[in-house]
Amino acid sequence: MLDPQVEARILASLNHEEGDRVPIWDYIDNRTIVDYICPGWTDYHQAMVKVYHTLGIDLCRGYGESYAESDDGITTECDGVIQRKITGRSSWLVDYPIKTLDDLKMFNREPCDEGWAETEWVEAMRAQIASFEPYTMFVPGGGCGFHATYALMGQEFFSYAIYDDPVNIERILEIETESAYRIAKAAAKAKLGPMYFIGDDVAYKGALLFSPDFLRRTFIKSLAKCIEPLKAAGIKIIFHSDGYLMDILDDMIDAGIDGLNPIEPLAGMDIALLKREYGKRLVLVGGVDCSQLLPFGSVEDVIRGTREVLRIAAPGGGFFIGSSSEIVPSTPVENILAFYETCRTDGRYPLNVPD
Repeated sequence: MLDPQVEARILASLNHEEGDRVPIWDYIDNRTIVDYICPGWTDYHQAMVKVYHTLGIDLCRGYGESYAESDDGITTECDGVIQRKITGRSSWLVDYPIKTLDDLKMFNREPCDEGWAETEWVEAMRAQIASFEPYTMFVPGGGCGFHATYALMGQEFFSYAIYDDPVNIERILEIETESAYRIAKAAAKAKLGPMYFIGDDVAYKGALLFSPDFLRRTFIKSLAKCIEPLKAAGIKIIFHSDGYLMDILDDMIDAGIDGLNPIEPLAGMDIALLKREYGKRLVLVGGVDCSQLLPFGSVEDVIRGTREVLRIAAPGGGFFIGSSSEIVPSTPVENILAFYETCRTDGRYPLNVPD
């Protein structure tokens, strides 16, 4: 069971009210902080739970698996996509199941089984929720089918295929959206919590990855379908995409999102503008730069930058503070500790954030 104080804090801000302090939301992908807090750990999940509790992070939608060189060559397979870790790279080497237009035409699979979603998937989410209690709320979620579609072929091939074979692109998108919808419907039926996380990256620094018209015709339609059963169950939707989203933000709000994550400042997402123009309609989630400030700034820079975000976005609630995506592997321990300490101490209501 979630600690009553943590729950009250989260629900207050979710409903645009001020609780005892600003809730903290984040995604940790940093083994250094795990080793610092849990030296000699043997169970990575249990260690991560302790990290979240120790740092005072109120909300979690998952965590990363940053790896050591000893993990080189490890392969995984998920939904037909094979990934292999390569020494010296920060990401996976990916082997896509769709590489050609012929592959695209031939590719087919059934949407996920509804029975599986209502049993195994729901049970896995309940186990995650229980494992993070009592001090952290695990927020269950999935995608809406759009990212899952281009993940089958990579963004470059997808970008050509939406012109070269739009019929099969949209056919696969319908399948992937149906899978995401069945999972969202299972979450709504099970009433797993007050929030559901939908993450589909559609933008990068300064612009959308695809044209607004294309996204309105495809992505927004998929997003609205997945949101519908959740809204009917009274569950609020926190949507995630890196990058600059302003050109379709109103469309996403019309589709039903209640919150926006991660609010990437170096991509052009202005948290002051968002608070001013959308602060009564959207819960703002994130906002503290994780690509430059947190990994490369001094401790003083981190404290100063965190305080500035609190001053802008915390008044009146409707804000979960966190990184502008995740705590990346290069972020030093001293900056991580300073960041969350500042969130906890200077994010208390009534706000009196030091200069």
